[in-house]
Amino acid sequence: HAEIEKKWISRWEAERTYATPQQSGKPKSYVLGMFPYLSGEGLHTGHGRIFTAVDVVARYQRMKGYDVLCPTGFDAFGLPAENAAIKAHKNPVDMLPPYAANFKRQMMMLGLSYDWERAFSTIDPAYYKWTQWLFLKLYSIKNDKGERLVYRKEVPINWCPFCLTGLANEEVVDEKCERCGTEVEQKEKEQWMLAITKYADRLHSDLDTVDYPERVKIQQRNWIGRSEGTLIKFDDIEVFTTRPDTIRGATFVVVSEKEDRFTGHYVMNPATKEKIPVWEAEYVMSGVGTGAIMGVPGDDERDMEFAKKYDLPIVEGYKKAGFEDFGKKITRFKLRDWVFSRQRYWGEPIPVIHCTKCGIVPVPEKDLPVELPEVEKYEPGPDGESPLANIEEWINVRCPKCSGKAKRETDVMPNWAGSSWYFLRYADPHNNKEFASIEKLKYWFGVDPAGGGVNWYNGGMEHTVLHLLYSRFWHKFFYDLKLVPTSEPYKKRTSHGIILAEGGEKMSKSKGNVINPDKIVEQFGADTLRLYEMFMGPFEQAIAWNEDALVGPRRFLERVWRLKEKVSQKFSDSTLMHETIKKISDDIESISFNTAVSALMIYVNALDKIEKVSQKEFETLLILLSPFAPHITEELWHSLGHKDSIHVQGWPEFDPKKLEKDEVVMAVQVDGKVRASIKVALNQDEEEIKSAILSLPEVEKWLKGKLPKKIIVVPKKIISIVT
Repeated sequence: HAEIEKKWISRWEAERTYATPQQSGKPKSYVLGMFPYLSGEGLHTGHGRIFTAVDVVARYQRMKGYDVLCPTGFDAFGLPAENAAIKAHKNPVDMLPPYAANFKRQMMMLGLSYDWERAFSTIDPAYYKWTQWLFLKLYSIKNDKGERLVYRKEVPINWCPFCLTGLANEEVVDEKCERCGTEVEQKEKEQWMLAITKYADRLHSDLDTVDYPERVKIQQRNWIGRSEGTLIKFDDIEVFTTRPDTIRGATFVVVSEKEDRFTGHYVMNPATKEKIPVWEAEYVMSGVGTGAIMGVPGDDERDMEFAKKYDLPIVEGYKKAGFEDFGKKITRFKLRDWVFSRQRYWGEPIPVIHCTKCGIVPVPEKDLPVELPEVEKYEPGPDGESPLANIEEWINVRCPKCSGKAKRETDVMPNWAGSSWYFLRYADPHNNKEFASIEKLKYWFGVDPAGGGVNWYNGGMEHTVLHLLYSRFWHKFFYDLKLVPTSEPYKKRTSHGIILAEGGEKMSKSKGNVINPDKIVEQFGADTLRLYEMFMGPFEQAIAWNEDALVGPRRFLERVWRLKEKVSQKFSDSTLMHETIKKISDDIESISFNTAVSALMIYVNALDKIEKVSQKEFETLLILLSPFAPHITEELWHSLGHKDSIHVQGWPEFDPKKLEKDEVVMAVQVDGKVRASIKVALNQDEEEIKSAILSLPEVEKWLKGKLPKKIIVVPKKIISIVT
């Protein structure tokens, strides 16, 4: 296998087999898998499953006659790379290029049909120039109140004392840093913020326009947290509640704080006109609603616990109020603005300059990109100050407006910045005049604002809240500026299940159970690995790795190889061949890759049992197998005398007439209830069918010796007897 695979990998690259076609009159398909984050360990078999699935779809759609855009690249800015560099005592600038080279080697080894001419990394200055440009577009927009989409504000942020940086809410899991697992603290710090909340309603409602799995939509909606409620004033305290009907049961008000404490203050309940106490408590979240609630112990378990603990009144059996009897109906969101700055070195520099006279001044477009300076020491300071703040020759500049002394911004963007728009750049990756031309974006994304986008985008469930939400927000903003032709970035989005270690444990470096594909390919071949990862189980479900199971796909490919000795020039157009074409086509389109591989195995079993295999049957098998096992099928295709690649052939069409059965099983109803079934020939006379069913014991039982009043035969479906 090694010789064959290396041969075709080199040939495909030399002949540019998978280069994206220039715009043509063909239908188009943009197939995209989330690009990988660079690491020193390289790819693991989990990556292999994801990338192979995307590759199968891309290869299938090329053969179906589409112009296919199937690109890749690398995400590389941010904490993971910087922390790894600090640990290795290396500069990420020097450390990451070899990582990228290794990733590309492994991806090519797996036979992935990416267009490498479009590849880039988020750390390429030619790319992050446009990340900075797009940031400045966000900064340039003000609403009628003068509020910007990008602003600075001193806020209590999630602070990781190990990474020494602020974290967005989405990067905190169970009160711990998503990256390192350290307990997160709250810290007041001035930060750059992105007003994602301005788009909350559209981010929520536009989920109805896209083809995402329901579990993905639910996670997005839960994070956005749209709720209808009423804003009610208890004197000087505003409360947002989704249950304004319970106001007559409110016996206290609670304001968010770190400890439970009675404030000594009272406010009037506008419904009962009674004075009720104001408390502070930890169980009320400052970031939800107004940060204050009305305590209704008679209708809420947490309020009941609090009332019993502090001996507060409990009212039950009160009259419910109308929704707007005591306040105004409004819509609120749980979503909070995105903390967008990091006090680190390894990120896109935020392209603004601070001038004592002019304030915040954007870096002129002609001066982009603002590149990171070369440094010897880039660890953040103990107070959380960016290491860039200590580089005098980089930080001290002239103001672009007044030419006075000024300083660069020393915060950098989070690692989500570059991945929030990378899918757009693939449409026009070498454009040095704009981030992407609108004409090329229209070609690949379509021109229907509500129905366009990447045709199929696959990513992990762990990115449902972070990357998916952020990229949808950026894209909607770009749409409002007419920079992109669609309001959503992805028309269809799926999620894959992870590969677990043997025994069902999660793979991790610390446990030493991560499977590197290099050794699997060396022993079994890339085609075997690809086939196994598509066959191992439903694509959207997690599944445990089982190295012993690789033997089956390997033996299957060996059987396919031996079939070439049985190929003859005889004519054959079997029903099973047409059934297999339909089955494989349907399964690839529904990402049911495991059942597609199963159908291929059934077809090969059938061909194995006959003395001679027609060339048409064998070629059809090779084409159907080629998206899953591209190397062996290319070799066998050329052994039949073909000059062109198998991967540029047309996908076979099935004949619907061949799928029609000679017989059909029909249900038999007696007075509206199914009592029997009967197998009949498709061309069988209706009177013969009627006679046959009357002799069935199951029917005789219900007729009780009487003749039916009527027998209705609905061809190929059902027979109905009326007594």
